[in-house]
Amino acid sequence: MSDSASGCTEHRTALTEAEVEALVSGICFKTGPPRTLGVEVEWLVHELRTPRLPVTPERLEAAYAALRTVPLDSALTVEPGGQLELSSPPAASLMECVGTVSADLDAVRAVLADQGLRLVGLGHDPWHAPRRFLRERRYDALEACLDRGGPAGRHMMCTSASVQVSLDAGHEEPGPLGHGRRWWLAHQLGPVLVAAFANSPLVGHRPTGWVSTRQLLWTEIGPGRAGAPPLDGDPRTAWARHVLDAPVMCVRRAEGPWEVPDGLTFREWIRTGAPRPPTKEDLDYHLTTLFPPVRPRGHLELRMIDAQPGDDGWIVPLAVTAALFDDPAAAESAYRAVKPLAERTLARPAPHNPLWTEAARTGLADPELHEAAIACFMAALEALPRLGATAQVTHAVRTYLDRYVLRGRCPADDLLDRLGGPDSSRSRLRPTGGAPTDHGKDDRT
Repeated sequence: MSDSASGCTEHRTALTEAEVEALVSGICFKTGPPRTLGVEVEWLVHELRTPRLPVTPERLEAAYAALRTVPLDSALTVEPGGQLELSSPPAASLMECVGTVSADLDAVRAVLADQGLRLVGLGHDPWHAPRRFLRERRYDALEACLDRGGPAGRHMMCTSASVQVSLDAGHEEPGPLGHGRRWWLAHQLGPVLVAAFANSPLVGHRPTGWVSTRQLLWTEIGPGRAGAPPLDGDPRTAWARHVLDAPVMCVRRAEGPWEVPDGLTFREWIRTGAPRPPTKEDLDYHLTTLFPPVRPRGHLELRMIDAQPGDDGWIVPLAVTAALFDDPAAAESAYRAVKPLAERTLARPAPHNPLWTEAARTGLADPELHEAAIACFMAALEALPRLGATAQVTHAVRTYLDRYVLRGRCPADDLLDRLGGPDSSRSRLRPTGGAPTDHGKDDRT
């Protein structure tokens, strides 16, 4: 959201806690038969011929100015560190979604190639330190807010990228496609997706000890900003309470920098009315500053998948996730596959529990995650023809299953193998101590 979209809201009507609960329930969970699908693909932007050299802000600005003239069906946005994001329109089928985004990516890549730049699918930049490209009050406030918790926030803002799959919330009624089951499944399947698609083992040229350093960074940001609510109740009620008890990132104003309160929850803001009473516009904005692994936005936005290697690598997590949620038989198979994992998520909500931690640290080396991933990929493969997937998409998923999932590997292992040479091993390359963000501070490019 740009500064131009945020005006002074003092003249608006203030909210009550009951109104927030009602608004959040209505805004964030819109139920009905699952009919549409979407994807947001984020990319790092590197020099085409010398990728370890940082791209200057001037070159990024020139490239993005050229991209603004290209007609696209997807929304093209720029992330704080200069990453590019393509957000598909809601698609009526998997193949419609794949076709739209693939065509748009071809157009974007052609423009960037003319500028000597390229898109790179990695969950975290392996070489470059965080450097903010966008200078807007929203990101000034977000940076100030996240800096209180350490360096993870700047890495998340400026050097990370993901594949985010958006799914309809589901039926109001219970069942495999009911919204309650889909909400639960998204959180329990989340660590399986983290592990299977982990692709961010390096920071500052060195292994961090985690196959998904990007997921670790989200954990380090803290449960208030990047955590999920408990799963032991109604999704609408749980999410509304989470929104009320989450810290406010900023209090916007028409002029000057935005105030960044320390530890003020939205509930406390309502009760105190200071520095001014919050409004519906403030609530709408507050919802955009929360980054749980599964974010309800009328639909469900799954945010835990690292950006994938290759031009078309993003299609595999999109296809697998769509199959496991929108095909009733595959949804039931996925539910049975992840149900044994639930005990490991009882201690704390996602992603701050042992299962999510193990998924980010070791990937499919965890036996239970490995078993669940195999079952889920097999169920997805059976379902994809029923969803109208082409032979090319089905082949891509099968190839991924054979290359990575069955072998207990993920794309991060390929990066570690290349770093360590042909005789490298996962255990030898991964140190057990030290925060991953420490590497980036010592080895800036």
